Formats: sequence, structure tokens, C-alpha cells
Amino acid sequence: MALTWKLVIDSADAPVLADFWAAALEYEVEDPGALIERLLAAGQITEDAVTEHRGRRTFRGYAAIRHPDDPYDEVSGVGRGRRLLFQDVPEGKSGKNRLHIDVHSPPGGLDDLVARLEGLGAVRVREIDQGPAGHWWLMRDPEGNEFCAA
Repeated sequence: MALTWKLVIDSADAPVLADFWAAALEYEVEDPGALIERLLAAGQITEDAVTEHRGRRTFRGYAAIRHPDDPYDEVSGVGRGRRLLFQDVPEGKSGKNRLHIDVHSPPGGLDDLVARLEGLGAVRVREIDQGPAGHWWLMRDPEGNEFCAA
């Protein structure tokens, strides 16, 4: 049986980076509000573990996104499928990513995809020409993480 997994991405501002990637991938930002309220009521966490972002309570230093068609736990809000978790870390990005996301456009839609990603805060780094096979763009998200638009 295949294992389940999530991709964890270090960040400086998890909720903001989650917003970018949710919009870029057309995913949903997870809402852990009900879980937070349950944990607070049970005394398992304190208010200093919680913050608010865009009118929602969320765990301080964490935010996650999930594919809108995948299952999720309705009690906790946690996705059970394709999922990215962003976690704040104290150190900044210091080198090239060893792992990155490729965002694929529909056929003939690369220019529109790149323009949409730039509108969300991504930056083009360079175009990669693959001759007859076409081209793609190396880009950076708002925190400088490399990804490809193809």
C-alpha cells in the first residue's frame, strides 16, 4: 500500500506563503479553527500558540493548503491528500532549493500562467529554451523559493 505524505516548506511567514501557493495552484487554505477551539477548551494549547490571519484563527507559524478535490478531516480541517504545509523557521533561505514545485499550464497557456503567477507576487528568473520541445520559466515565489512554470 502506498504511503501518504505532505510536502513541508520552510517559510518566514507561513500564512502569507500559503495564500500565494493556494492561489497559484488553485488549492484551498486549510481552516484549523475548529481544532484550535477544541484544543484551547481542553487546555492542550494556550492562546500564545494561536494567531489570526484573514479573519481566521490559525496555529502560529504554520499554514497548510490542500487540493480542493481531495478528502479532509471535517473536525480538524486537515487534508488527507495532496497537501503543502508551510512552517516558519528562524533562518532565512540561504541557497538553491534541493526540491521544487513545477506548475504546469494547459496546452498553449504558459504565457497566461506566468502572468497570473507574477500577479500573485512571483518573479521570473529566466526562460529555459528546450528547442523543439518548447520552453519553461524558472521563477521565485514571494519568499525567493525557486519553482518552474511549464
